[in-house]
Amino acid sequence: MTDCHPIAVPAARRWSAPAGAAIAMLLAAGCQSNQPAAGAMRLSEQTAPADLQLACAAAAATPLGVDSARILPVSSRQLDPQKYQVDLDASGNKATCVIDTAGTVLSVQKV
Repeated sequence: MTDCHPIAVPAARRWSAPAGAAIAMLLAAGCQSNQPAAGAMRLSEQTAPADLQLACAAAAATPLGVDSARILPVSSRQLDPQKYQVDLDASGNKATCVIDTAGTVLSVQKV
């Protein structure tokens, strides 16, 4: 889908064929496509549900020695049908957490 807006040109205004073609090309160049570029598609990777990401952040506070309010989940991915890995930022320090679908934290490791 494109986002083009027509521009009214007075009928009394006449251009030569090359000038008209150049203007048409310029107007078409101003249209923007809402479609991503062919090579820019994101891979569809399953991320951890928000509650599991937050559970990882809370569980990482003690082993990392950081207040849980200062730990943020920054990304996650599904490792297998029963486990997710959550990447954490703990006040500038990086860590990973592995959690299962039941909400049991399996590991927390500094990176």
